[in-house]
Amino acid sequence: MYYKVLFMEEHNTAQPGQTGGQSTLASGQAGIDTLKDIKRIMERSSRFISLSGLSGVAAGICALVGAWFANQWLDSYYNTYNDRGGFAGPDFQQLKLKLLILAFAVLAAAWVTAFYFTWRKAKHDKVPVWDHTSKRLTINMLIPLVAGGAFILAMLQYDEWRFVAPASLIFYGIALVNASKYTLSDVRYLGLLQIILGLINTQFIGYGLYFWAIGFGVLHIVYGLVMWWKYEKNQ
Repeated sequence: MYYKVLFMEEHNTAQPGQTGGQSTLASGQAGIDTLKDIKRIMERSSRFISLSGLSGVAAGICALVGAWFANQWLDSYYNTYNDRGGFAGPDFQQLKLKLLILAFAVLAAAWVTAFYFTWRKAKHDKVPVWDHTSKRLTINMLIPLVAGGAFILAMLQYDEWRFVAPASLIFYGIALVNASKYTLSDVRYLGLLQIILGLINTQFIGYGLYFWAIGFGVLHIVYGLVMWWKYEKNQ
């Protein structure tokens, strides 16, 4: 930056053969370029801006695949329930275990794919994936996620499954809003949409899987495509 300023000072004085207007125009453009450089440096020092839109697309696809499997298992369970004409304890326990494993599998797949695309974008931008900004981003996102995960596990402990989907959407949205201070501001809008969707879901109990698919699946894909178009299309 020091050499950039020196370069500007050298060009602030009209060179031989230049008119006063040409010199002013050249120095003005140099000043604009410097301000852009300063803005980029400040953003990189305070925000993690290497999030890839393709990360959101990949996470959304993983969520939709997981929702499809969950829907198949739920249909199978309720068909068996109707055939027996009653509740089967072991079957319900097995269903909960399968859904829990599926949730962790989807989370792991989404995390791996998101990390890969983010790492690839950071490599392209020649910035480190793990620095003080990404640490702050991770910590501020994990606080609501861990709290929400503990709350949901407590609900499952007491067989209060009706609000699991709304709670997951709401806490995830809070995590995104909280983390948006340290990354692209567009993440905040995704978080707000997740919170709104979760609150709406509280009024439509029994349709949690569909809201879950919309929130974690469709919204992620739409967000990822918008981010890719906005920040990565021309790279």
